[in-house]
Amino acid sequence: MGTGRLTGRRDQEATVPEASTAAGSAGGSPAGSSPRSLAEALRARDDAALAALLRARPDLLGPVPGDVTQLATRAGTRASVVRALDRLDRFALQTAEALAVAPDPCPYPVLEGLLTGGEDERARAALPDALATLRDQALVWGDEDRLRLVRTARELLAPAASRPSPTGLGPTVAEATSGMSPTRVQEIVAAVGLPATHDPVSAVAALTGLFTDPERMSALLDEAPAEAHQVLGRLVWGPPYGEVTPNPTPPVRWLRDRGLLLPATARTVVLPREVALHLRGGLAHRDTAPVAPPVPAAHEHRPQLVDANAAGQALAALGTVEELVKSWEHAGPPVLRAGGLSVRDLKRAAALLDTTEPQAAFWIELAYAAGLLASDGEADERYAPTPAFDDWVELPPAERWSRLAAAWLPATRTAPLVGEQDTKGRTLSALGPELDRSAAPEVRRRVLELLAELPEGGSPDPDTLLGRLAWERPVRGASDLRARLAHWVLAEAEVLGVTGRGALSGPGRALLEHRDPAPLLAPLLPEPVDHVLLQADLTAVAPGPLRRPLGDTLAVLADVESKGGATVYRFTPGSVRRALDAGHAAADLHAFLKEHSRTPVPQPLAYLIDDVARRHGHLRVGAASSYVRCDDDAMLGEILADKRSAGLGLRRLAPTVLAAQAEPTVLLEGLRAMGYAPAAESRTGDVLVARADAHRTPARSAPVPVPEGPPVPDATLLAAAVRAIRAGDVAATAVRKEPAAASAAGVPGELPRTSAAETLATVQAAALTGSAVWIGYVNAEGAASQRVIAPVRVEGGFVTGYDHTADEVRTYALHRITGVAELADDQV
Repeated sequence: MGTGRLTGRRDQEATVPEASTAAGSAGGSPAGSSPRSLAEALRARDDAALAALLRARPDLLGPVPGDVTQLATRAGTRASVVRALDRLDRFALQTAEALAVAPDPCPYPVLEGLLTGGEDERARAALPDALATLRDQALVWGDEDRLRLVRTARELLAPAASRPSPTGLGPTVAEATSGMSPTRVQEIVAAVGLPATHDPVSAVAALTGLFTDPERMSALLDEAPAEAHQVLGRLVWGPPYGEVTPNPTPPVRWLRDRGLLLPATARTVVLPREVALHLRGGLAHRDTAPVAPPVPAAHEHRPQLVDANAAGQALAALGTVEELVKSWEHAGPPVLRAGGLSVRDLKRAAALLDTTEPQAAFWIELAYAAGLLASDGEADERYAPTPAFDDWVELPPAERWSRLAAAWLPATRTAPLVGEQDTKGRTLSALGPELDRSAAPEVRRRVLELLAELPEGGSPDPDTLLGRLAWERPVRGASDLRARLAHWVLAEAEVLGVTGRGALSGPGRALLEHRDPAPLLAPLLPEPVDHVLLQADLTAVAPGPLRRPLGDTLAVLADVESKGGATVYRFTPGSVRRALDAGHAAADLHAFLKEHSRTPVPQPLAYLIDDVARRHGHLRVGAASSYVRCDDDAMLGEILADKRSAGLGLRRLAPTVLAAQAEPTVLLEGLRAMGYAPAAESRTGDVLVARADAHRTPARSAPVPVPEGPPVPDATLLAAAVRAIRAGDVAATAVRKEPAAASAAGVPGELPRTSAAETLATVQAAALTGSAVWIGYVNAEGAASQRVIAPVRVEGGFVTGYDHTADEVRTYALHRITGVAELADDQV
């Protein structure tokens, strides 16, 4: 079906009056009359109801409709209706689905019968609220005895051969027999015992009357063979289509001869809607869900225990993010050509953090969302910490966690998608461009809201929580994505410390309520300590989180061996050399350990530091491509004789100098792998000191979440939009005097075209008499509008006056006025 045809029908729905017999009702129609169109129903709403519609469907505001008729037309467009249907809960959607298969218009009792079967009291009690939701969303209009579903919604939800209805119902008898020969229709009429008619239309009407008469229909089915009832039972709840052979079985032939099964194609038959409804007892759905499924607490925990567990997770999260970002300070991973992180670099990050790759992707994306790391933008583009990271690490732990949680809650980037494939078969990578899912923030917040509704310390069964989310957004596709997102939210909230043991923590509740969680979290975190416990096996035990200077220095001097309530560090020759490379002297390291250890410095550790320091810098590496120099020519000879140095391309230039083909960094790594402790030197021969803050990106802002559709308008925008729509209605519906000249008359109700001279004369006369006129105007962008203005000055090719439509004084170019007409005496 073409777009032009759809647009025309929607315009007709929005503007063409329709017959009405109902008295005023919930539609809000004036003075006891039923609204004859969606536009009329919207026009009858007060400003608050109109603002509520625009808030619920913000896509209707882009741009602001010129009047109510434009608003009604836009509310019936396919994209807007699909978006509105996607946001309905299950019972509201079932109500719309029932209206799509009901007569148009549909009386309220008929709709109630389709949803309740006359027996479901819960559905009967919930129906008014579901219908009010559809009215508020401008998906349904009309009084209770003439309910109408917006035509586009009916087209989307009604059954079709290529798209069965969600109710499982098929086409009506009239629709299924539309292409059938009149002779065949008469044969069916005769087979069911009805008198012959003179035309197929009356024959179809008679057949429909039979199928909708419970008593006659029951009598007809009593005559059917038992096997025919089995055939009907397989089709009654849908799908209503079945395949038949050229020579069907007797039960199928019996049903087909009497129109209980009608041909859909050469090889398929369909169960008519009227027959299915009779067999269902009048129900449009097998099961209705009028009430949201509850989410009870499956487990009860002490709130103090929940908060303690969450605080422990929060502290671990801070350490993980800091360790990750610091590991990218010197040589961060390169950015892929298509954007994102390579699989190999993700594996390295997972190994560094001692976690799985999906978990590593989560921490990477969280640090990125918080603005702590980004690409540096260089020619050889790499990821590195941002300047914001240096500010972040100096904050108290509770405030650092608050920053992370505040970045996680609204983020649209979805780390668990890493490793999956997009629609083009490309693998999604961490930090890549295709990870945004606009539904993620809403699902994340909704999951936390459901947790917040439980008693403090209560955690739900995940399946019941997912069932509730599926009821709130039942549309297939959207529901599947929301279920996956909800699974991920529960896992992420736990590792981040927003929840503890599956229950919402106190800081998590504050985060949800837009309060600062830091004051609640701070008392739960252990105080940083200023000491470690050195042990004889070359390890140090940190009995808690370390203060910033101590932790930074120890992270350079030792490697983390295990994490937990107490962190274990191990001293190795490589870690000591790393500290020496960073500019620390052996004496400084001895003094540092003596100052911060509650136990004496073990002799093996002191020997290790002195031994590495004695060898450190004995070899010097510079750029030739690179070179090695050493006062001990015997050591250089030993290096040359070592087979492991063959790949470095070494050759002796002088007794104390070796040249190498490898780059300085490669040469340093190669010699260290051979057991030596070389130091890098500058062009002047000085030892190069590696600083921890060697590389930062330029100032970078955190990524902006990708919104799901247009943003929800605030109260100021809504009030302005409603005023503009009402003012446009005044201009569009103002009563105008008919022009005296017959040649100037146009289509009744439309603005006549006037010449430049007539336009000038009319606005000048209005300025002299102080009266208002109605004008058509085309602005510089080519957008046409209608205005009611009271001219006060006409000069220089412009007219200035009070614009009743915009509620302000404006100036208009005369040559852009397409037509002008005086208003009737009783108008503005």
